[in-house]
Amino acid sequence: MTCTIEQRVMRKITLRIVPFIMLLYFIAFLDRVNIGFAALTMNADLGFSPAVFGFGAGIFFLGYFLFEVPSNLILHKVGARIWIARVMITWGLVSGGMAFVQGTTSFYTLRFLLGVAEAGFFPGIILYLSYWFPAQKRAQVTAIFMAAAPISTALGSPISAALLEMHGMMGFAGWQWMFVLEAVPAVILGVVVLFWLTDRPEKAKWLSEEERGWLIATLQREQAAKQATAQHSVWKGLLDKRVLALSLVYFGTSAGLYTLGIWSPQIIKTLGVSSMTVGLLNAIPAVLAVAAMVLWARHSDKTGERSWHVIAACIVAAAGLFMAGSTTSIVGVILALTIVNCGISASKPPLWSMPTLFLSGSAAAAGIATINSLGNLGGFVGPFMIGLIKQQTGSYTWGLWFVAGLLILSSIVVLWLSASSRKAQASETLIQSKH
Repeated sequence: MTCTIEQRVMRKITLRIVPFIMLLYFIAFLDRVNIGFAALTMNADLGFSPAVFGFGAGIFFLGYFLFEVPSNLILHKVGARIWIARVMITWGLVSGGMAFVQGTTSFYTLRFLLGVAEAGFFPGIILYLSYWFPAQKRAQVTAIFMAAAPISTALGSPISAALLEMHGMMGFAGWQWMFVLEAVPAVILGVVVLFWLTDRPEKAKWLSEEERGWLIATLQREQAAKQATAQHSVWKGLLDKRVLALSLVYFGTSAGLYTLGIWSPQIIKTLGVSSMTVGLLNAIPAVLAVAAMVLWARHSDKTGERSWHVIAACIVAAAGLFMAGSTTSIVGVILALTIVNCGISASKPPLWSMPTLFLSGSAAAAGIATINSLGNLGGFVGPFMIGLIKQQTGSYTWGLWFVAGLLILSSIVVLWLSASSRKAQASETLIQSKH
């Protein structure tokens, strides 16, 4: 009977929540990285150098960093429905404002404000999923949600490239049309969030009383088990060494992810193809990354193993970046970008399933936000260093290799974290056996 209830409840909450939050993340990722396509014509129109563009693209993450933890704590207090709606509406308005950039000051200011507006969205969703899904289901659900990022790249690349072709219509440049039209869905969906999302299982009228009771009891048992082993304050989430270690891991994967999202259109453009072809070629790695992400997360859930799944994925991504910096053929570059995409995408679900294994409540809210905010600084460092090194050397090679080094560092940190965890568990077992 319990199994039947479990299957029924999981199916209901998955269908109710996951497709919708995937759509939200699709739009979020599109608005975050469409700057890479805008650069194909915007940089020339506004006279931006690679270093100026790299800094402006990356400064988004400084705003994100400063407001991430406060935003997630507010979400934990006021509820996901209201706060995620606020996040989406404000980031849509700021993203649309990017169409009116006139120079470096307005470029830097609006990219920073976009980070401020979007702060709290991603970790808020990760926290929200922990309110609804038991731990053993979380990696696969997280993978399905996070597949929206590569799907956004796959579908958004040709869409963004096509919008660039609207150049001159009503006196707007193509990149201005792209910013305006791709911002509208965020504002609309922000309003829809208020009517669709339910804050907690206790308020889920779309579940029967029996289903609601089973879900609440299951999640409460997990919560009690975690609270029995540790104290979970906000400071616990902020200062836990595992949180800080995972922040460093996520720093490397974020550097890789946003180096791809922001610079790959320009890297492909150097191969001498049109903007529309850039859009189509940029979609290929993202399509394959969706499959890699879901299959790797399923394997992680099936085996119950997280650390080695993250380590292997980071090493694969690093190998792809080394390859991307060493080849100049279209086939070689697209193959390399595919390897990088698959590795980075596959690393994320098992990585994001790790914090809620040892944190709960407000500590989980603070811990997840800390990992995301500190880690996302890699989204500043990666794109900025690519631009800076490109300006100094005239090549993307050393910049790509620099980011590959960050991913190798990420894999080493996970290895250390895994060894520390095993050592701590062995010590605890020894102490218990003596008593």
